[in-house]
Amino acid sequence: MGDVGVPVIAGLGVAQPPGAAQAELWAGFFEKHFSGTTRALAERIFANSGVSHRQAAVNPLLEDVSEWPTERRMRRYQVEALPLGKEAVGRALTAAGLDARDIGLFVVCSCTGYATPGVDILLARDLGMATDTQRMFVGHMGCYAALPGLGAASDFVTARGRPALLLCAELTSLHIQPPGARVDTQQIVSHALFSDAAVAAVVVPGGRGYAVREVTSVTDTSTADHMTWDVTDTGFRMGLSPKVPMVLSRFVRDLVDDLLARHGLDRSEVDGWAVHPGGPRILNVVERELALPPAALAASRETLAEHGNCSSPTVLLILDRLGRASPPPRRVVMLAFGPGLTLYAALLERGS
Repeated sequence: MGDVGVPVIAGLGVAQPPGAAQAELWAGFFEKHFSGTTRALAERIFANSGVSHRQAAVNPLLEDVSEWPTERRMRRYQVEALPLGKEAVGRALTAAGLDARDIGLFVVCSCTGYATPGVDILLARDLGMATDTQRMFVGHMGCYAALPGLGAASDFVTARGRPALLLCAELTSLHIQPPGARVDTQQIVSHALFSDAAVAAVVVPGGRGYAVREVTSVTDTSTADHMTWDVTDTGFRMGLSPKVPMVLSRFVRDLVDDLLARHGLDRSEVDGWAVHPGGPRILNVVERELALPPAALAASRETLAEHGNCSSPTVLLILDRLGRASPPPRRVVMLAFGPGLTLYAALLERGS
């Protein structure tokens, strides 16, 4: 059994829409989406993305949203996000052996759609949560949102002694941009990487599962323009500087080493790494800076290959993969990166 009162991830639930092979997405849609010299560049980026398969609630092979106005995309977000989120939450609650009415705090992370009343309110209603369940919506934190969300849920569990529920739900497929006349490498990269998913985590006071020992972060505001997510008339537009891996290389080692040192640990005592795969270069930088063996980031690379970059749910997808290993790792460091430029880390430990 875990330590009594310590926040523990007691259940994870994953929900994903239907998928398609990366090669199929290229040949069936994106090859025609780009033209001229842009097409040749895009083909190379797609081939070197590290992605072989990904999921889309709004599949471009069936439905081209690239010219849709933002209003239409937001209406569709509500239609697609609710059943996906409900499925993920239901699976997490079942895994934890809890009912929706047991949840004291419901945290929802999403940066790919907005509506009021939001997904948090509508899901709380549809799932039958108690009227006094507190809610928190985390928006526009992007790919790292799961970790501050996990931190808030864990703090609530510690302070109140009641279960909390975290849901990360992203529909990046709604934000394919219209084809432009100029070469825009950042848009090509985002179109080659991003995918859809919903993952939920139930956090309880004590019990079996991964104890959340600490969540920590560092932000370099001087590089705030390196990663952006702008609301435009045709959906949300990604800005992704090629300098991001360089910024990570300056901060990731100290962030991880300081986190571990506060718990009397070093990197050699971590047997599970859940690193957000912002792309192959991101994983290569983390592997190099932390001097990790090649197998250490296998779960992150496999998740990128099979599911793409799903933004905030991705690091939870990797944790789910690690947790299904036999045996599962005892200690896991989770790492995720996003706008700010921000690096988040969490230390999880499974009870003996």
